[in-house]
This record gives sequence, C-alpha cells and structure tokens, in this order.
Amino acid sequence: MTSETPLTAEQQNEIEKLVYNAARENRILCSGAQAIAQSLDIPSQEVGRIANKLNIKISKCRLGCF
Repeated sequence: MTSETPLTAEQQNEIEKLVYNAARENRILCSGAQAIAQSLDIPSQEVGRIANKLNIKISKCRLGCF
C-alpha cells in the first residue's frame, strides 16, 4: 500500500486496536509501531498518525521521527 492510498475505516479501526493493545502507559515503542505497519503492509507514518489520534506517544524511536 502506498502512502497515497487512503485507509478505509475498517483498516483504521484495526490499526487503532493494535496500537491501543500494544501501548503501555500511553506509550508504544517505535519497534512495535514499525512491526504493526509491516504486518499490515502500510507506511509507518500511518501508524504514527493513528497513535497521535489516540494520544499515544511513540518512544525510543530509532530514527528520531517521534
């Protein structure tokens, strides 16, 4: 999936559930966010956007993006 392809509401809901379940104390590790993106074949930025929507911080980012 390219970043130009919008996510469906169903895809967004699935990502929200995965991010929420992976988060601990409103934080998710960057490696965890990347694993979610990779498992769903979506850009990691989409996972970051949804984490922001849920007020979940991405920590220990390897690239300094979050």
